[in-house]
Amino acid sequence: MANYFSDYANLCFEAFGDRVKHWVTFSDPRTMAEEGYETGHHAPGLKLQGTGLYKAAHHVIKAHAQAWHAYNDTWRSQQQGLVGISLNCDWGEPVDLSNPKDIEAAERYLQFCLGWFANPIYAGDYPQVMKDHIGRKSAEQGLEMSRLPVFSLQEKSYIKGTSDFLGLGHFTTRFITERSYPSGQGPSYQNDRDLVELVDPNWLDLGSKWLYSVPWGFRRLLNFAQTQYGNPLIYVTENGASQRLHCTQLCDEWRIQYLKGYTNEMLKEPLLSYMQIVTEIVVPTVCTLCILIAAVLLMLLLRSLS
Repeated sequence: MANYFSDYANLCFEAFGDRVKHWVTFSDPRTMAEEGYETGHHAPGLKLQGTGLYKAAHHVIKAHAQAWHAYNDTWRSQQQGLVGISLNCDWGEPVDLSNPKDIEAAERYLQFCLGWFANPIYAGDYPQVMKDHIGRKSAEQGLEMSRLPVFSLQEKSYIKGTSDFLGLGHFTTRFITERSYPSGQGPSYQNDRDLVELVDPNWLDLGSKWLYSVPWGFRRLLNFAQTQYGNPLIYVTENGASQRLHCTQLCDEWRIQYLKGYTNEMLKEPLLSYMQIVTEIVVPTVCTLCILIAAVLLMLLLRSLS
């Protein structure tokens, strides 16, 4: 399938590359894998719990890499375009910031969501926490090999760096707390993560039952992606709110507020900019002050001795 997808991508590059300069290989592949091969809610409607979605995602990542290399090797020099992938993820906030287990669970939530696809593309392999959790549970379930497929060394090298930009889709936030699911319950994506997703009843709910307006989670996800993957070029490829009420007139004040809140969070100064300020201004200033203070103290000491 990866080869077929590469053929399809080459056809698109050849036909439209003179006009299209930004290419997304896959849009929200996590939902495609989970809903298509875990829950069966989407095509092809398979319920291969704890196995099918990981295999599907594995081939999606390899297909993405082949498409990127096809563009890079054949079309980039003449078309001067960019090729990336679009990944959707909610922000995961620890329920209790003083509880290390909740903090670890929130990190695990993000790695099983965004890191599942982004980490191989930016770092060459699946997140370590995914390999550890799925591998351990697979062994406890009597399997000789992990249910999470393995990239060869050649594949890791081939996949790493295959993105000119990161497309990021984001809609809402969840509070995350630790919950260990016994391996005896059987394999599943939910059980592999060992966590529970919660919502704050004070959050504004919107048209879909899963959707709540939590703008600050967007800023935190952007900071996470920026620091986790080496400050990549990020395009926000999905965001918005579904219909809340049946209206015959214009009645989308709530949607205006949703978009305003999320846009304002996106426009805030990136975390790495603050880090750069600290590195370039604050640290040298503090060092200079320390030297001056040391010099003054040394002069006072020499005076007292004389």
